[in-house]
Amino acid sequence: MVFAQVRAFFRAEWLLGFSAASCVIFSMTGGQPLGPLSQPVILAVVFVWLFVTVLGSAMAVVRHADHLAVRLGEPYGTLILTISITLIEVISIAAVMLHGDNNPTLARDTMFAVIMIVLNGMVGLSLLFGGWRHREQHNNLQGANAYLGVIIPLAVLSLVMPNFTRSTAGPTLSVPQELALALASSGLYAAFLAMQAGRHRGYFALANEGDTAEPHASAGPPPRIIPHAILLIAYMVPVVILAEQLAKPIDYLIETLRLPAAIGGVVIALLVATPEAIGAVRAAALNQLQRATNIFLGSVLSTIGLTIPAMILVGYLTGRDIHLGLEHTDLVMLLLTLAVSVITFASGRTHVIQGAVHLILFTTYLFLILQN
Repeated sequence: MVFAQVRAFFRAEWLLGFSAASCVIFSMTGGQPLGPLSQPVILAVVFVWLFVTVLGSAMAVVRHADHLAVRLGEPYGTLILTISITLIEVISIAAVMLHGDNNPTLARDTMFAVIMIVLNGMVGLSLLFGGWRHREQHNNLQGANAYLGVIIPLAVLSLVMPNFTRSTAGPTLSVPQELALALASSGLYAAFLAMQAGRHRGYFALANEGDTAEPHASAGPPPRIIPHAILLIAYMVPVVILAEQLAKPIDYLIETLRLPAAIGGVVIALLVATPEAIGAVRAAALNQLQRATNIFLGSVLSTIGLTIPAMILVGYLTGRDIHLGLEHTDLVMLLLTLAVSVITFASGRTHVIQGAVHLILFTTYLFLILQN
């Protein structure tokens, strides 16, 4: 019996051993286990190895957060998921910032990429699949309004306002302004969490949702909290270590191939958003739009509310410049996305055409990265 349980554990968590082995290999070889990155084949193998391992670990974090969500219920499960993924994002951005040439726009590009991937790509796919299978879906309007009521001012203060301040040149803020922005972001996010987990918890749930829940959510005994919490943390450790190693091939590709600087932000954003995107699309397909809404709007809110203060602190401690203000077409895309998101969630009902609109905005964003 014990042997069968051990074998089942290793079968389910084999990736943890692979991730740990990868950490040891890259640490012992200085980040070049197969040779110099100047060789294209080695560069490709190392990049894919690291990207897949970090992505797989992030998806394992999501898997264990889902088990905790079943046990703890909403909104606590989604809170664990979004905060865990945001920590991965912060760690990845910091790792890339501290390697290679100074890239002052990395934090901005990553946050913008997360917003575009989540509010357009993830929302679009969720509403498209959900609407296709169930015609019309419902979410709690009060919860969506609460999310957007914090996301919109934080996004504008963080990514738009730096273009119009006069204390410093360019899309930057002075030190007092950065401090005020960091305090406002973290303070608003903390207040939102207190509201979400406290007296207004009902805003983030929908009556009778879950009739089509996944099998593991309704069959068998409820998941135990401590084992899944330990495994969630254990999977985050390789992400912390390997994100630093992943920064090397990312920097090398951008610098040698002269790719747009925004590509680095997109790669990190994909690592962050992909696991949550899978969870949100799956929830919408199962007619659990409220859980999907909690995932993608909570992801954007935590990205802005936690990443901004963290990156300002990293920039201050390392002496790196941080450019926050979006420019040109990126600024237009951000404002358009926020406006369309308000319209999408304004009625508490969603359908296929709304998903199609968000996907069009997402493809436009991808096109403008290469053609801007």
